Amino acid sequence: MTTVTTGRPGFGWAAPAAVFFGLFALVPLGMLVVLSFAGWDGIGEPEFVGFDNWTKLIDDPVMLESLWLSVLLTLLGVAVQTPVSILLGVWAAGRQRNRAVLTAIYFVPLLLSVTAVSVLWRAVLDPNFGVPSQAAWLFGDGNLLGEQTTAIGVLVFVATWQFTPLHTLIYQGAARAIPHVLYQAAEIDGAGRFRQFLHITLPQLRNSIITSVILMVVGGLTTFDTVLILTQGGPGTDTTISAYYMYQKAFKSFDFGAGAAIALLLVAVATVISLVMVRLSGYDKMRSTQEGL
Repeated sequence: MTTVTTGRPGFGWAAPAAVFFGLFALVPLGMLVVLSFAGWDGIGEPEFVGFDNWTKLIDDPVMLESLWLSVLLTLLGVAVQTPVSILLGVWAAGRQRNRAVLTAIYFVPLLLSVTAVSVLWRAVLDPNFGVPSQAAWLFGDGNLLGEQTTAIGVLVFVATWQFTPLHTLIYQGAARAIPHVLYQAAEIDGAGRFRQFLHITLPQLRNSIITSVILMVVGGLTTFDTVLILTQGGPGTDTTISAYYMYQKAFKSFDFGAGAAIALLLVAVATVISLVMVRLSGYDKMRSTQEGL
């Protein structure tokens, strides 16, 4: 009787993906690093300026404000989307009546592009012709994008409306993978639905929660399209996040060196935050193939 042994696949299997990643991720990132130390208006040859782009950013109050706004929008997005996604994901994992139909309808926003969603909500929230104009008792003058607080609220709401279905899908799959015997044992011990959710479901979703939050953080820090279409960074600079400020520097002021420095800073911040979250959560040490173990 022959014994079949299986080993780890060779590098050849990963070569196509490695080449693709190198050409379209590492090479552009290297060019971005070089450009961040140069002055270039898009015409002619870039000129090496050393750390001038970086020192200007440090002394730029708009840049510091944009970083804070990026972090604020990201934190608000995580705080809102995470509980909503978990609840909807756990519910969608069940066998409720008409669940499949309702879930399919709920996932429609995920199929639309960020641009389409932003244009849609800009029309819906238009103070002259949209919903606010018909409900002054609720929206006041209707100009929700005219003040920083309400503008940030709109950005968080639109992002939640579009991307919560993605994270719901993550939690739905994870919830279905939880062994049903755990709930049966808890039910025998007298635990109700709430206690089962609190002491079984949430701990078992630990890995998925970490993955989902990391995706939210990276996505939140690199948000651009929604701000460009809905607020253009306004009113004033009240919603000018770092990604939008990068666009202003590079494609409106034609200071591509400063724009590259901002982009590189965003990459570094998102990477560091993701690594810290993975390290603090212990996600990198988990070896089990089961959720939460």
